[in-house]
Amino acid sequence: MTAAILIQISRTDNSTRRIIASPTSRRDVNSMSSKKSKKSSGNVIAVNRKARHDYFIEDTFEAGLVLEGWEVKSLRAGNVQLAESYVYIRGGEAWLFGAHFSPLISASSHVKADPTRTRKLLLHRQELDRLVGAVERKGFALVPLDLHWHKGRAKLSIGMAKGKKQHDKRATSKDRDWQRQKERILKG
Repeated sequence: MTAAILIQISRTDNSTRRIIASPTSRRDVNSMSSKKSKKSSGNVIAVNRKARHDYFIEDTFEAGLVLEGWEVKSLRAGNVQLAESYVYIRGGEAWLFGAHFSPLISASSHVKADPTRTRKLLLHRQELDRLVGAVERKGFALVPLDLHWHKGRAKLSIGMAKGKKQHDKRATSKDRDWQRQKERILKG
């Protein structure tokens, strides 16, 4: 049986740090609890794989969505496609166009479900101003990257993107193949 020693160190900034030391290993108790958990793949609802293939993503933003009740149920079931959708700015507001939310069979009968309706995006004014400047002056496109849950709310990741040329797409796929080949050789 090994003996453990608890050492408590006080700093000048009035924070304390506990260290548990044993003859075989040392462990910092506070650093283990302060690590943030990584985003789990269970939070992702839908991914636009075509976006990263067709565009160079310069910057990303997270936006909320204005949804109806049947659309939230559809999200929870995972019936969403972002493949042919895009974001545009009109009247100082951002809108998601072309996303397909398939209605559930058990959706309410008194509501007419429109799967491809234009949905309003919720962004801060500074973010909207930055997006307007990038789209109008610098020629960026706004592309939806993925739909995910964040603290129980549906969020859309938007990418400020520049289009790729055909040779750029070939170079990207060549680099990806080379990385895979290197991994295979190193495992080896």
